[in-house]
Amino acid sequence: MAHSKQAKKRILQTARSEAQNRPTKTYTVNRVRDARALALAGNPEANEAVRAAQSALGKAAKAGVIHPNAAARRTSRLAKALKVGAAA
Repeated sequence: MAHSKQAKKRILQTARSEAQNRPTKTYTVNRVRDARALALAGNPEANEAVRAAQSALGKAAKAGVIHPNAAARRTSRLAKALKVGAAA
């Protein structure tokens, strides 16, 4: 348990931040999961799903929910998965 006033405040701030970020993070993770599954299966709807996932990643990074480099890395990996799925 926090002993100082500053540590107690920090715990409250972190809880509030996590509560605000959770819906965005959940939405993004779900879009990425669905897009990856469609892309690797070579589904024709994969382009739309990947586009939605990339959009969600960009918005999450802009809002500070995930790091911009993490969003770029995941976006790149989704595009790569789409390319692999299309070739297969």
